[in-house]
Amino acid sequence: MTSTDPATHAQEGAGSADSRLRSQPGSQSGSQPGPQSRPQPSPLPGPQPGLHTGPAWMVLALACACQFMVILDSSIVNVALPSVRDDLGFTSTGLAWVMNGYLLTFAGFMLLGGRAADLFGPRRILTAGLVVFSAASLAGGLATAPQVLVAARVAQGVGAALMAPATLAVITTSFTEPHARARAFGAWSAAGGVGGMAGALAGGAITTGLSWRWVFLINVPIGAALIGTALTALAGARPGRREPLDLAGAITGTAGLAALVYGVMQTADHGWTSVPVAGPVVAGLLLLGAFVAVQARLAARPMMPLRLFRVRGVAAGNGMLLLFGGITIAMWYFTSLFLQGVLGFSALQAGLGQTPAAVVFLVVARWAAVLMPRTGVRPLVLAGSACFLAGFGWLAQASAGSGYAVGVLGPTLLVALGIGLTFPTLMAAATAGVPEGDAGIVGGLASTAGQVGGSIGLAVLATAAGAASHYDRVFLIAAGLGLAIAAVSVLLPRHRTADPG
Repeated sequence: MTSTDPATHAQEGAGSADSRLRSQPGSQSGSQPGPQSRPQPSPLPGPQPGLHTGPAWMVLALACACQFMVILDSSIVNVALPSVRDDLGFTSTGLAWVMNGYLLTFAGFMLLGGRAADLFGPRRILTAGLVVFSAASLAGGLATAPQVLVAARVAQGVGAALMAPATLAVITTSFTEPHARARAFGAWSAAGGVGGMAGALAGGAITTGLSWRWVFLINVPIGAALIGTALTALAGARPGRREPLDLAGAITGTAGLAALVYGVMQTADHGWTSVPVAGPVVAGLLLLGAFVAVQARLAARPMMPLRLFRVRGVAAGNGMLLLFGGITIAMWYFTSLFLQGVLGFSALQAGLGQTPAAVVFLVVARWAAVLMPRTGVRPLVLAGSACFLAGFGWLAQASAGSGYAVGVLGPTLLVALGIGLTFPTLMAAATAGVPEGDAGIVGGLASTAGQVGGSIGLAVLATAAGAASHYDRVFLIAAGLGLAIAAVSVLLPRHRTADPG
């Protein structure tokens, strides 16, 4: 991505770090690897001129830690919900909003958070998100009434929606050299994966050993440390463009996404054609249509410039991320239900049973980031899609008599291999090739696509499973999503190395 910032804040060592990277075998301007050479990770270069004053490891660690925290909080509360219900007197309907309140605002506000990072600078928005998230966590941990806890979770979601696209903006504007950016995306993707997997285990351990309140309160000291790190590591970040916010676009886009996700969430209790589902979904689609019209015709400086979709990687990458959301739900959520409902595992045993797949994902995501600049994104996506087709096809045949090793472990390792190959690749494709001033909005768009895809995927797959828990249907649909991702991948650019500008 081409930097438009002056080099007044550049580190003296940034240029030399890039030179060291390019001089290594296999880099773009260095010597090509010999027949027997294998891709090896190389030191991460420093942030690019004019962007940050912090060292590369601090910038990347900050982005990864923030991503870990927002994904962790999507699931860490699940195990604590029975204790929360008993302590605060929640009804069953109200208890669902401890989860839904967070997910709703997280998905609904991410586009706005991404554009805010462009206009006001990623440092300000990331710091603001951390402040909101930490304050809401404190309020949630001290809550004495159901309404207070739900309000705190809603505020947490807003903070997360500011943080997630800002971390992507930090990565895309800090690491413009293709090899460095690919490895940064690999680390960022792995951090989110660890956060998702650690949620159930951490929530159970904290609730059992301390109290459900510490599921929220633990975010406060961590958030304070990350705020200090952000102020230090991003001290030289660009201040933003100081343009007015597209208010009409912000209202229609945010309200449309929130209404759509809210309607989809209601499918847990109502049919797809019922008023509680169809009403919000139709309203959301109408508002999103109005949002597109505002961006195309009325906004002088649109919140989401539609020209971004002329970049093939942005258009195709976000389409595949929307489908990919259903893949992840099928893998982690429904496989866990299968382990507990069919094989009789406890919640803790189910979490441990998915750990080998999580390890495979982490390792493969790291190496996919190393391979990406050499192979391009399309071969990795196609390989991942093949893993989805084979793995979910295998899972669809599993039954109580299959056992864990044959029925679950083998196929989930295949699916995890596919996730590791595709997730960092799709995030890199969806955020590459756009001007630096749009890094926040493309990051918000990519995060929104994955989040909305997961919400819709959960509703569709839960409907397919039905009351009889037909997990074979779920896994066959997920295999179909893998085929759809492969089909969309033909729209990706053919070049091997994503142009950072």
